[in-house]
Amino acid sequence: MAASANKIAFDADDRTLVIERVFDATREMVWEAFTDPARVVCWKGPRQFPAVEFSTDATPGGKWRGKLRSLDGKEELGQGGVIREIVKPKRLVYTFQWDKRFAGDETPETLITIELEDVGSKTRMRFTQGVFNTASNCRGHGEGWNSSFDRLAECLAKEESIHSNARSAS
Repeated sequence: MAASANKIAFDADDRTLVIERVFDATREMVWEAFTDPARVVCWKGPRQFPAVEFSTDATPGGKWRGKLRSLDGKEELGQGGVIREIVKPKRLVYTFQWDKRFAGDETPETLITIELEDVGSKTRMRFTQGVFNTASNCRGHGEGWNSSFDRLAECLAKEESIHSNARSAS
């Protein structure tokens, strides 16, 4: 179960990120991967900075928090935001901001919109994040999210394999 080749785009001023992927999983499975904290930890964060903690109050106005840790354990990156909209299992909108790591570290708050659509037995995801303070910051997030979404495809494949084995055993 893999994601199809992704499509990444930037707006005219290169400060809004748009990623489209088709995951070989049902929309409900992909939705749970975005909203169930135990599943989010499986894939969130790029390969070199996987998530080690994630919590959410998955209701409009609820807060979410995550922590990523470098593979060598030497650096941690906190992040968080507020859930703005939930239309299960189609649309999730929330704010995103990195924690400040040092004086003068001003990170912009961005808005993330995730839209999920059935494509047969697969799911098309359209992920939008912006508006970033710089084009470079936007491109960097594109690299990080694509690495995370590669990990998401792998987690969905493992989950499907477990479900398939359970169905075969019954």
